[in-house]
Amino acid sequence: MTDEQIRAALDAHWQASATGDADTEHAIYDDDAICDYPQSGERILGRHNLQALRSHHPGKPSGFNVRRMLGKGNLWVTEYTINYKGQSAFTVSVMEFRDGKVVHETQYFADPFEAPAWRSQWVEQIR
Repeated sequence: MTDEQIRAALDAHWQASATGDADTEHAIYDDDAICDYPQSGERILGRHNLQALRSHHPGKPSGFNVRRMLGKGNLWVTEYTINYKGQSAFTVSVMEFRDGKVVHETQYFADPFEAPAWRSQWVEQIR
């Protein structure tokens, strides 16, 4: 797969994820894909389990906003926010591809926090 084809597959994946189209969202994964959530120490084995886990989420996210995607060849990183229970969680997804499918994904989640006033003279606010 070319970088352009992978980018198009990622665009379709994130769009499907945002609209709740579970079949299209998970079509990007290899049947034996692994998804790691390092912060909770969990590993999901296989596309079927990943789709089932996400489909049974008791408080489904209400939206996604992709900030940027960067990648080349078999390694792609997406920075995005997930709107969940009225708050945005900042998220990074690292996807490894083989033969056009994701074989390993690692997702990191971070809650927003207030910037300390002491460093305001050196920064500007972003949204």
